Amino acid sequence: MGIITRMQETTPKFFKILRNIGVALAAVSAAVFASPVALPAIITDIAGYLALAGTVMGAVSQTAVLNEGE
Repeated sequence: MGIITRMQETTPKFFKILRNIGVALAAVSAAVFASPVALPAIITDIAGYLALAGTVMGAVSQTAVLNEGE
């Protein structure tokens, strides 16, 4: 099964929830980066890690496929 076909198949409910959490993490980190206020370096570092975690979580969750035959 190719990656394009896999991304277009039905995603299980648990992975849909994980995908949504990943998108939320990425959105929070984007809001921190777009903040007009100067934030401490530790906050921007944490926002970078949240962006990475959210992106990976969303991508991996989208590739999970529901196999009802198994």
